[in-house]
Amino acid sequence: SALPERNMIFKGLVVNKEDMNKLMLTPLIHYPLPGGSALITFEEVSVAQRIIEMREHMVELSCGEELETLDWCRVRVQAVPVEIMLPSALQIRLTQNSRSILVSDLPSLDISKDDLLDKLELFFSKTKNGGSEVESREFLDVSGQVVLTFTQDGVAERLIERGHIQARIRGGEYKVKISPCMNGDITKLQLQPSRCPRTVLLLDIPDVLSEESMRDTLEIHFQKASRGGGEVDALAYVPAGRTGVAVFVEDTG
Repeated sequence: SALPERNMIFKGLVVNKEDMNKLMLTPLIHYPLPGGSALITFEEVSVAQRIIEMREHMVELSCGEELETLDWCRVRVQAVPVEIMLPSALQIRLTQNSRSILVSDLPSLDISKDDLLDKLELFFSKTKNGGSEVESREFLDVSGQVVLTFTQDGVAERLIERGHIQARIRGGEYKVKISPCMNGDITKLQLQPSRCPRTVLLLDIPDVLSEESMRDTLEIHFQKASRGGGEVDALAYVPAGRTGVAVFVEDTG
């Protein structure tokens, strides 16, 4: 209250929150699977935890013609948790590419990605549109945006200053957004172990049935409540003598 009053003028740029650039991390974990193993994902977390706590499971096999000496037999399999490594801390150094632009808000047209890239390259290569010769172009599948790189300096900077431009594509004019193209380098990455809550790894599965028969047998066994199981969401089986890779994505359910 003792300080004198001063008039202040704010000269910053005001933008909507949804227009701000966002960094989103989407886990995509590749998990190696040895031969004689299976990954089983249950619909309920409690079922997976119960199967792990039981540890050892006797699975009855209806062998039929595959094992002529017995009408039925049992195999002992081990259930263990699935531990994966997830990033807990991440630092990225961002640098702006001086000759590239990021083109977004593209129209939804019934044309292929290559045709769209051709149309954009043709438009932005013309000096009357503020562009120049295009050195390379790239379609970003995840975001649906396009990166254009020019051969000359200064072209990208002038287009970025405009922010938006009316691009002529297949006879129509569409307002597209032009943003800086940023390159990111990871400078620090810390990982921590995380347990998959609904997925169980089954080990020591003998090669006594065909791949399809064993997969069906395991699913039937572990979905029975009388054996501690429950509804199975997914199951992948790797026979002995082979290897596999499971891909884990974020559980949005």
